[in-house]
Amino acid sequence: MTTSSSERGVSLGMPELPAPAYPDDVRTRLERDAREVIARYPDSRSALLPLLHLVQSQEGHVTRTGMQFCADMLSLTTAEVTAVATFYTMYRRRPSGDYQVGVCTNTLCAVMGGDAIFEALQEHLAVGNNETTDDGKVTLEHIECNAACDFAPVVMVNWEFFDNQTVGSAKRLVDDLRAGREVTPTRGAPLCTFKETARILAGFPDERDGAVAAGGSAGPASLIGLRLAKGDTAAARVVHPRDAVPGAPEDAAPSAGPTGSPDAPQDTSAPDPAHPAGPVAEEGE
Repeated sequence: MTTSSSERGVSLGMPELPAPAYPDDVRTRLERDAREVIARYPDSRSALLPLLHLVQSQEGHVTRTGMQFCADMLSLTTAEVTAVATFYTMYRRRPSGDYQVGVCTNTLCAVMGGDAIFEALQEHLAVGNNETTDDGKVTLEHIECNAACDFAPVVMVNWEFFDNQTVGSAKRLVDDLRAGREVTPTRGAPLCTFKETARILAGFPDERDGAVAAGGSAGPASLIGLRLAKGDTAAARVVHPRDAVPGAPEDAAPSAGPTGSPDAPQDTSAPDPAHPAGPVAEEGE
């Protein structure tokens, strides 16, 4: 097995080569932006997370050059910066695509089809998890829950929601992204590139048209508790399970509970006639 010169250097205790520097014009621009970010915090090192997003917006991932820049601006060691950059999965450590396509594979999305979507996209794009297509357009990854279980299975592109996906719709989505065709998230702001997303996460204005007006919301199931807290007792729309009685109206409401609300807690302590409650008889009685 051969060993690279850098590996030999590490094994011999030789110092690591310094990170390459940004071009002067890039460095000047990043320093100006970094100072604006740092000024928002009473302790400069608190700005490390947004500064990592800032350098990620420059190259599409956090490079050694970017980490050295953050260390210089915050008077930190590169070890301190590296510890943070490698801890959070939102920071990429290698080149990635213009569009981060994340398929939720947590429990609900998985059983609703998320696992099947992820496997189909791996085959369709000929990539594995956290790998990028040859054209540099799409990086595929499985992601953790994004609090959108009402809309399972969910696919996210640069953290924008694409709800209620199927294998077919997910394939069309990545095909459109690779072809440069416009795609529209189910809710939220218009789509932008990963570098643009990183700059927004660094704390700079979101300049997309309609970014605020497009809005977005959780689904009805997630909002039941909030609605009840506000005193709204209107009947909720219910989608019956697949094995429901044939012919039952799809939007029929359940019978109201003791408080008059269909969503109120039901009495689950009533005795079961087939198994009456009572003291357990001792042996010999």
